[in-house]
Parts: sequence; structure tokens; C-alpha cells
Amino acid sequence: MNYETTVKGSDSRPYATAQAGEADAMDVDDTAESRSSRRRLIIVLLIVAVAIAGFFAWRSFGADSAPPSDPNSQLPTVTVIAPGQTTVEGTITATGTLAARRETPVGVVGEGGRVVSVAVEAGDWVRQGQVLATIDRSVQNQQVRSGRAQIEVARSEANLAQANLDRALQLVERGFVSKADVDRLTATRDSAVARLRVAEAQVGELQARNDRLNIVAPAAGLVLDRNVEPGAVVGAGSGALFVLARGGEMEMLASVGETQLASIGVGAPATVTPTGSDRSFTGRVWQVSPVIDPQNRQGTVRIALSYAEGLRPGGFATAELQSGTVVAPVLPESAVLSDDEGPYVYVVDSDDTAQIRRVETGMVTPQGIVIDSGLTGRERIVLRAGGFLTEGETVRPQLAR
Repeated sequence: MNYETTVKGSDSRPYATAQAGEADAMDVDDTAESRSSRRRLIIVLLIVAVAIAGFFAWRSFGADSAPPSDPNSQLPTVTVIAPGQTTVEGTITATGTLAARRETPVGVVGEGGRVVSVAVEAGDWVRQGQVLATIDRSVQNQQVRSGRAQIEVARSEANLAQANLDRALQLVERGFVSKADVDRLTATRDSAVARLRVAEAQVGELQARNDRLNIVAPAAGLVLDRNVEPGAVVGAGSGALFVLARGGEMEMLASVGETQLASIGVGAPATVTPTGSDRSFTGRVWQVSPVIDPQNRQGTVRIALSYAEGLRPGGFATAELQSGTVVAPVLPESAVLSDDEGPYVYVVDSDDTAQIRRVETGMVTPQGIVIDSGLTGRERIVLRAGGFLTEGETVRPQLAR
């Protein structure tokens, strides 16, 4: 017979046998493992649920907190500036040509003839009275000799008449010669003296004509042009044979705009730089044109220059003229536009509307374009986008830093 042995512990609960205890231990392990798996599953599900809930909560919060649409967000944004007033050194840049300040043409002043010799070349310095060219005078020299012979004849007649008169005056006291004879001899003497003076005057005239066959410089200066060669036949209608720059003085004929011309005065300093040269020459304005060209609205400013080798008449040059200081708004070139009616800018008014404002531009400086009229400097001026705007368009201005 088999009997189940029961062992009781101190708490009066029976203990299972050894086999029963092993089975119970396996059941306990399975239960613990199942509980751990379920616990992990629950944790994963909770994490997923929290994530989903957070996503929908974020969606709901984002939709509820989105700001209302701003109608101004669709307006074009433009950069504006308030230029104010700027003190600008009045420097005007002009272009023009170089020329002799006083050109002196030299031609034939006598009857002319064949040119025997030419003594100077273009570029030579000459003094006043220096012979530039000589015209043949062989015929005129013979006329002078004939005239001098006539002088001798007239002088002899005059001497004879004077001697006859002297003898008559000695005899008149003795009564050998009448008073009438003395008067006749006196008249003869006077006629002979007059004929002598006429002959001398004629020779002087011939000599003066011969001297005019020498073409001489009327003043000291620089020979700019030579238009005659030996052997040429010249006369009063031959035109200028030489062109001189009196004293070698030069000038620049600078073309200046009508608006800038009023700010230039006689005596204003100027710096002239010939084209193709790195040298600059200092001069002063000696004349401002009183007339404006109706075609290009420009006037001529004449700048006096001392002679220098780098200054060649007919050459092109650039001049910088000082015209004092100017207090006016200065705008970048990008802010100033132009059409058929002239220059203008876009001004943004208090309603943020772009409006066209006509202006008058002045000198161009490294800081920008000087606005002579049309602006006070307190306006908001569109800096760059003027070419893309239309008048009356509403914009969103942004002040430039």
C-alpha cells in the first residue's frame, strides 16, 4: 500500500512532496514570464497612444493658434531712404577741346609776289618783328634806286635855287636886282625844295612797300601752323600763311550744362587733364559764355592755361572746375530715374503709396547725384525698385540702414 506522507510546517500548512514541488515551480516561472510580456506590451501600447494623442493635440493647437492672414503680406516691399541735406563741395566735371587763347593769323600785307625763303617751322617760338618769310623784291629794289636818283636831282635843283636867291639878295641892296626878281627866285627855291620832299616821300613809300614783302611776326608767340613753302606765289588773297599763339597762351573750351553754368564764376580754379595724358594742368576760368546753345542747352567756359608741351591745340581734355559748396539732397544713382519729361524719383507718401516726383539734378559727386530742386530731403525715396513700380501703387516701405 502506498501512503502519502504529509509534512506540516510550523504554520500548520502541509508541504508538497518533491515531485509536486518541481511542477509547481515550473508553473510559477511560466506565470511570471507571461506577466512580464503583458507588461511590456502594455507599456508599448501606452507609448503609441501617448504619441498619437500628442500628434492630434499638436495639430489641434497649431490650427487654433495660427495668426489671421495679413493683407499687407502680399504688398511689394521696397527699400526707402530719407536723404536729408548734405553739404557738397562744388566740383563740376566738363569736357572740351584745347585751343590757343589768342590765335593770330599772319598773311601778306603788301602786293605779294614769289616767296624766296621761309625762316620758321610749326612749333617754333618767335619774337615780335621776327621775319617769318621773304618775298622776292628785285623789281621793287630797282624802283627804290630810281627814286633815290630823283631825290639827288631834286636836291641839286633846290641847292641851285637857293644859291640864286642868295646872290639876288646881295645885289638887291645895290639896286641891280629888283624886288620882283627876288620874289621870283624865292618861289623857284621853294618849288625845288618841295620837289625834293616829294622825291624823298616817294622813296620812303617804295621802301615801306619793300619792307612789307618781309612777312614778320606781329607779336611774340608760338607758331601753330605754317601754310607756305618757298617758290609759292602769294598775294593779299592768299589767306593766313602762319598762325601764331600770342604769348604761347592756351585755353580749354569746356562745355557745361545750363544748370551748372550759373554756379561758375570768372576766376574759378580748374584742373585740366588732356586725353591720353597722366599730367594735369592748373588754370583759371577767364570767360563764361553769355549764350546758351539752344540745341544741347550747354554753354562754353573758357579756361586760361599757361603754355606747356603737353597742351596741344585741337586735343580733347577733361576739366574739373570748383564752384563752391552746395547744400542739397544727394541721392544714389539707382534712385533717380528719367523719361522723356526729364529726371524723377518715387516718393512714398504717408499712405504708403508710391508717387512720382519730378526733380532737377545737379552735379554728380562720389556720394551720388545732387538734387537741385524738387525735394526737401525729408521725403521717403524709393532706393532701387523704382523701375518696377507704377504711380499710385501701394507698397510696404522698409527704411534702409
